[in-house]
Formats: sequence, structure tokens, C-alpha cells
Amino acid sequence: MQTNRRGFIKQTAMLLPLLSSVRLAAALPGAPFKLEFSGEVIVAPPNPADWPAFREALARWREETRAALKYDDVLYRHPAFAWSSGNYSCCFLMTCDERFYNRRRGRYTVDSFLDEAERDFGGFDSVVLWQAYPRIGADERNQFDFYRDQPGGLEGLRAAVRQFHRRGVRAYIDYNPWDLGTRREAVSDLDALVELVRALEVDGIFLDTMNRGAAELRAKLDAVRPGVILEGEGAVPLERMHDHHASWAQWFNDSPVPGVLRHKWLERRHMLHQIKRWDYDHSGELQAAWMNGSGIMVWENVFGSWIPWCARDRWLLRCLLPIQRRYHRLFNSERWTPLVKAEPSGVYASLWEEAGLRLWTLVNRTTAWVNGPLLRVPAMPGHRYFDLMAGQKANARLEEPTVILSGKIPPRGLACFLSGTGSDLGNGFKRFLRQQARLNAKMVLDTSTPPSETHLLPVRRTLPQPQVPEGMVEIPAGDLELRIDIRVRECGFYESAPQPGHRLHGSYNFQLQNFRRRVRFQRFAIDETPVTNARFAEFLQADGYRPKHPENFLKHWKANRPPPGQEDHPVVYVDLDDARAYARWAGKRLPTEEEWQYAAQGTDGRKYPWGDQLEPGRCNTGDRGGTTAVKAFPDGRSPFGCYDLCGNVWHWTESERSDGRTRFCLLRGGAWFSAKGSNWYLDGGPRPVDFATKFLLTWPGLDRCSTIGFRCVLDLVSKSG
Repeated sequence: MQTNRRGFIKQTAMLLPLLSSVRLAAALPGAPFKLEFSGEVIVAPPNPADWPAFREALARWREETRAALKYDDVLYRHPAFAWSSGNYSCCFLMTCDERFYNRRRGRYTVDSFLDEAERDFGGFDSVVLWQAYPRIGADERNQFDFYRDQPGGLEGLRAAVRQFHRRGVRAYIDYNPWDLGTRREAVSDLDALVELVRALEVDGIFLDTMNRGAAELRAKLDAVRPGVILEGEGAVPLERMHDHHASWAQWFNDSPVPGVLRHKWLERRHMLHQIKRWDYDHSGELQAAWMNGSGIMVWENVFGSWIPWCARDRWLLRCLLPIQRRYHRLFNSERWTPLVKAEPSGVYASLWEEAGLRLWTLVNRTTAWVNGPLLRVPAMPGHRYFDLMAGQKANARLEEPTVILSGKIPPRGLACFLSGTGSDLGNGFKRFLRQQARLNAKMVLDTSTPPSETHLLPVRRTLPQPQVPEGMVEIPAGDLELRIDIRVRECGFYESAPQPGHRLHGSYNFQLQNFRRRVRFQRFAIDETPVTNARFAEFLQADGYRPKHPENFLKHWKANRPPPGQEDHPVVYVDLDDARAYARWAGKRLPTEEEWQYAAQGTDGRKYPWGDQLEPGRCNTGDRGGTTAVKAFPDGRSPFGCYDLCGNVWHWTESERSDGRTRFCLLRGGAWFSAKGSNWYLDGGPRPVDFATKFLLTWPGLDRCSTIGFRCVLDLVSKSG
């Protein structure tokens, strides 16, 4: 398996010779038409006069390519894999999504999540359960640990998978081949993956950054349970299509006249999921899927950035999915005719035939309504005609030897006609039409996407104290402009997702994004050091605190006591609520991230507590393999005399936010641990004091880390008062 983005590019380069041979095959002497490929799309000629020759060239290319590959479709014919070819709607689901896991109730909410999916998108056929990135790298835990530490552990997540199954929805786990800088398993990644498949009873593996899995993975999966598919983020090489049932059609650029998906044309049962995750307009993906009988990836919570589908595209998907699901056999049929001629300019159609039925899928490429004759098709004895999008009999006029089908298609919209005899239409056809009519009656053409609103939880103030308590230092009142840097990763910007028109996928190359914020500070005191293991033990003994969810709470302690010799190390394996509980007991609170930064850099805007350069001997840089005593680096103190504000451990701050789907807070200070080898990891090691990390919150078992501690503040009486 390739293990990083560079490897993924290398895999793509390996395909170029095959692609070139395919192009040459289409241009052999005597071939009337030369196929043109744009990535994985076979480009459609703009002139309708060329379409018959285009279809002939497609048929030759398919026949010759399958022969050259010695193509064997045995796995597609296996009944256990039949579900994959009908997997039209797949949801990329962050396991931290608040609609999937309710932290207040402490349980997964699969049914309500799927009920909402039915209302908004027409339901999902599958979900990708994405667990680690962009959180991974904060501590030593690897991608497999992130599944083990989900709410309820593997048993809890398996119960959620079974709930999906009861609703007819399949589930994937994902594999991150680039995860080599965290804790290593005692077994190979392949064996760890297979064990997760067994434990969670999932139906597929999504291969992040990859276009194919290792050959031995297929055999290992089949030994566990037949029917577990592999789906790559990149288009699978043609020579591996026989054992990869699906792939992403990610950022495919269609031709002006709808092109043909290379993989779908070669193997009609191969499922491609159209996806442009940073786009707010999904009509192009819907049209490509509709013209090719393929699927859609629904992805709104993009690693913590909320990128909603507009109302129009949700409505279009609700209308097309019932047709794809009911006529699944047609969309997998060998009798697929791309680009049958439509009547209006800017409207294009494909034809699917099977078992006495003919089905036409139409797309309107224009931004205007189309109303009137749409198709002229051969008349067939005894056939009746239906407008499946409208859910009614079609406006069909016989003009021997053809039938003219009329209707209307909204801007950038879709249409569908079906012809067949009464016996071919199938059971429940009238009910199906009524359902489609109800969907059509709720037409929505609104393409606006209102920005998400991120809400900051209010800060609980303490009773102002007249004096600075022992173990704390005073931070004077001030009015400062703070510079704050945050890494532009796919988890989004500081407080909100990118707005429509901002193509983040082209600019998330991990550069620093700078924010400036004017802040007026009241006088306050802050702990001289992070809270230590010893001090936290005093709290537990005095207060009797026990968290509601004890998973990973003080995981490093033995027999409810700090590790010997680490009493004066910062306490870790505490989540945000654990830290708040301690602060309440101590009569304090957590600092806001702005208060933390002011205490760390003083009034001169320095990058580190001691100056503008990272210098040896001033903080824990990780060379000791763990935390150090909180006063181990006296030369690293801040201008106000605070220890350990850089390196050693990240600090929780009172900065919890939520947009209704993602909870997060801002971590400060960096830590001793740094995962190496991939840009996809969260920033580790000592960090400048103006650096903030957006840390996605899920539940205590995941949020408690070996690298995150905290310190407290309290409000002081104003000297002017």
C-alpha cells in the first residue's frame, strides 16, 4: 500500500501508460472516431452528428480493454457483493458529529440521524464512519485507537453499525495509510483493519488518499466475511477493478456535453460516488451521476467545516434516488446508450434498457427553464409512457414511427421518462408514482447556502478577589491587539467554515492563517504552573469527583495515585469538563484563550514566553519522551513569571464552540509529543504562544489525551475600583 500523498501521486503516474494505450487503441487505423480522455471521464463530442461514432468507439474500447485485462467479473457476480452496485447515496459521517452522537444523553442517535437524512436527502444507502483526522497526532494514539476509543468502545460502535443495518444502511470504516508517526500496532495495518472489520461488522473500507488496496487485503477480508468492499479515494486502476467494487469520482471535470465515466462504462456494476466536497453547487455532480447511473457522496461536515448542500440540490437528490433504487437493474444493464439525442439545445439524455423497459435520464445544462418537446423516441407496441420526476403519465404524442415526449425541466435540473407495458412496470408502480408526485410538488430551486453560525459558550466569571492567591501571578488590566495564528487545515477557519466561492480545496496547504483581535482585559490572576498530578489528587480526595464517563480518565495513574516520581508533572488524561470541575473546586475558572495568550507573551507580542525564537533549554521539546516537572525550565518563564506555557502539555482554554454539528475548543502552548511523517497530523511539539489549534471534541474517552493539561485563572478586583 502507498502511505502518503506522494505515494498516491506515484500510483496515478503508474496509470499513464495504460491510459495512453487506451487512447492509442481508440485511434488505430480504420477507427472512425478517436476517444478523448479527461482524467477518468471519456469526453463527449460537442457535435451530435458525432455521437453514433462516439458510441461505436466506446463499445470497441470496452471490448478491447476487457480483453487486454483478461477481465474477470466473478466478484461482481458474487451475491454477497450485490449491495455495492445499488449503493447510490453514501454519507461521509464524522463520528464526532453532534447529530450522530448526543453527548448529553451519552449515546449514538442513529435513528434520528437517518430520519433527518430521509427528509433532507432521500436517505443514505451507506455511511463512511470517519474517526481520526483532523484530531490525530495530538497524542500517541493511532487511527485504530480512534475506533477503539469511540463512545462505548468497539462494542458501542458495533451496536451503532447494527442500527444502521436495521435501517438498510451499510457502513464503512476508513484506512489512513499515512498514519506512521503514532503508536504502532503489534500486527500489520492490514491485520488491524481486518480485525476492525470483524469487530465492528462493517461492510466496506474506505481507502483514504489511495486508489487501491494491497492485493492480499481482498483475501484477508473474504476470510472474515464475504461482501466487504474496498472503495478508494482515487479512481481504481483498471487492472484492479475486478476486486474493488467502488471508487470516488472526486473532482472529476465533466465535458460541456456530459461525458462517460470510464470505470462505469467498463464495468456497469462498479459504483462511483461523485464528490466535490468544498463546492456549494452540486448540480454538476448530480448530473454526472444521473447520466451515468452512478452515485453521490453527501458530505456536509467536512472535517469540522460546515459546507451545506443547498435546498435545490437536496430536492434533486430526493427525487432521483427513488428512481435509481427502483430501477437498479436498468442502471447496471449492458444496454446503456449514452447521448441519445434530445430536442432542446442544452438538454442531454442517456437511455437504459432491460426486461422490456426503457428509461431515459435527462439533464438540463442551462440556467433557464426548458418546457416543451424533450425527446423523440421509437414507438413500441403496447408501451405506456411516464414522467418519473413529475410522478405522472408523460405527455406523449404519437408521430409514427416515433413518440414525442414533452415536459419541463428546471434550471440545472433533471428529468426522467419510462416506457413499458403494464406487466413490465412492476409491483407498486402506482404507489411509486404518487410518491414521486409528492416529491415533485415540493420543488425547491433556492441555491443559497446561509453561513453556519458558530456559538461560543459563555465564560463563567469568578467572584473578584482583592489579593493574588499563593501559587498564582497577577496579570494587569490592559487593552491589546492580539495576533493569533491557526493552521489552515480542512477543519476550517477560526470560527466559521469558508463561505461560498472560497475554494478551500485549492488552498488548504497547511499555511498559517492570521487573525487580529482587539481585547480589553480586566485584572486577573493565573496559575504559576499547570495543575499537577499531586494537586489534582488533592481535589479528588477533597471533592470526591468522579466523571460520568470514566473512559481514559487519569489513564496514566496506578491504583488511583499519580505515577511515582511524577507528582509535580502536569496532570493529563483529563477532558475539558474534568478541568472545569477542578477549577470550580478551587474557586477558579479556565482562562479564555486570549487571557492565556496575554499571560504567555506579555504586552510586546513575543512569539515565545522568553522571546521571539525557540531556544534550547527553555521548554520540554520531547527529547525526554514524556512530560516533565512543571518547574523544570525556569528559563522558559513568561514576562509575568509563569512556567510551562510552551511545550510539555497543551492547555485547555475556556473557548468551547459549536455550530450544531461540530464542537471544538482552542488548545494553546504545544506539547512534548509530535507525530512525524505527515502533514495530516495535528501540529505537535512546542508551539508559539500566538498559535491556536482547533481541537474537535467528541466525548471524554477521546478528548482525554496524554498531552493535554490545564491551568486556572480567577478574576481580581479592579485597582481603579
